[in-house]
Amino acid sequence: MGKIVGGFGVPHVLFDPDGVKDQADRIFDGLMRIRASIRKLDPSVLVLASNDHFNNFNLSLQAPFIVGVADDYVPLGDMGIPKKRFKGQREFAENFVRFAASKGFDLAQAEEISPDHGVALPLLLLNTEASIPVVPLYVNVGIDPPPSPTRSWALGHVLKEMVETARPAGERVVVIAAGGLSHWLCVPEEGRVNAEFDLDVIDKLVSGRGQDLSALTSDELRRQAGNGGLEITSWIFMAGCLPSASGEKIFYEPIPKWITGLGAVALQGQ
Repeated sequence: MGKIVGGFGVPHVLFDPDGVKDQADRIFDGLMRIRASIRKLDPSVLVLASNDHFNNFNLSLQAPFIVGVADDYVPLGDMGIPKKRFKGQREFAENFVRFAASKGFDLAQAEEISPDHGVALPLLLLNTEASIPVVPLYVNVGIDPPPSPTRSWALGHVLKEMVETARPAGERVVVIAAGGLSHWLCVPEEGRVNAEFDLDVIDKLVSGRGQDLSALTSDELRRQAGNGGLEITSWIFMAGCLPSASGEKIFYEPIPKWITGLGAVALQGQ
């Protein structure tokens, strides 16, 4: 019997700090706190839920959820991220796909992928030595229809059940959700940040009410958080892995210059 020992929500972009240095410093300091927390948890594997930005998946493949099942990965290198190879965990990933199928989720598998910043930037900061094996879970938010918050929450439950019933004793899993929060991209509202909504999302997560977010629809997320805010579905998946878990807001910084509200949370393992 394994255990999900912690869950974290983090941004997956960092930009030029010119003009927003104090906010950028708080974000970086918060991410370093999370890195230290992950090290202390000593996980056997990281499950990282994020999205691709049309670099690996496009109109030729429109799956709601895609699990990386390779032995290792080399980042794409966008945003100046070093192309430093990191380890996958094929056996865990394939086990997840099979277990999910038994629970009504037909997950796509991917081996030949070069993770872009959605996966690679959080790992650069949080798994700096690339010492912890990683299972990427891609949540489609760029092509309609995206998976609903309800479905993402339910998939989190599936991962929790698999870890607790079908994995080796002593296996320790940390789930990271990367992306969000509110942002509008390539639309007239670009640059808008809905801080009130973002803070409500964070409050629900850290107070053990993550399930409330699963009742949102994709259209409501778009309306409140923008087309880019659909990335919050990855956070909802993470919360589904730790239902009713309480936690801590690490930071929240609305930065219109960076076209997004950036937040981070830490949820305790149960």
